[in-house]
Amino acid sequence: MNRENYAVVMHLSPFILASSSPRRLALLGDIGITPDKIIAADIDETPRPRELPRALAQRLAREKLRVVAAHNSDALILAADTVVACGRRILPKAETAADVRDCLKLLSGRRHHVYTGVAIRAPSGKIIERIGDSTVIFRSLTPQDIESYVAGGEGIGKAGGYAIQGHAGALIRFISGSYANIVGLPLFEVAQMLRSCGFVQR
Repeated sequence: MNRENYAVVMHLSPFILASSSPRRLALLGDIGITPDKIIAADIDETPRPRELPRALAQRLAREKLRVVAAHNSDALILAADTVVACGRRILPKAETAADVRDCLKLLSGRRHHVYTGVAIRAPSGKIIERIGDSTVIFRSLTPQDIESYVAGGEGIGKAGGYAIQGHAGALIRFISGSYANIVGLPLFEVAQMLRSCGFVQR
């Protein structure tokens, strides 16, 4: 099969986003890609003992991919997971206002990393993995800054307790690396990965 025909075959295969994150869906839309299906993978996201943040992000993306691929062998599948870390400490995906408050207190005035692991499986069985790594620094936050952000509620459900695309953007004084990666998907890397799998944008 020549390269052109291979690309056509890939184009006709269903493209599945193995994530229920509306942010990842919107990011793909920003580069003109719309998944045929969205299938969230239900996995245990608990870090293993002494597991480093970067390794956790990649492992979770890989496990999400495995779960969805088990029932969709003919599809092109993209899975991802984002982990926020301050040093070796992995911050939680905030479930409560108290979680958001604790995260912001820890991150105030400090440098931290946002890792997004990405794993893509082609219908041929080929698997590609990459990881995005961005650095973020909040300014020193006052108690009023923190309580105002907590009251807004946008940190709930977010890794590290904040959403850079929301009001937290006014609290962040420096980023290095991909902004899209901080939101939830390193678009440059994803576009390159999809292209190497023969994906053709519709």
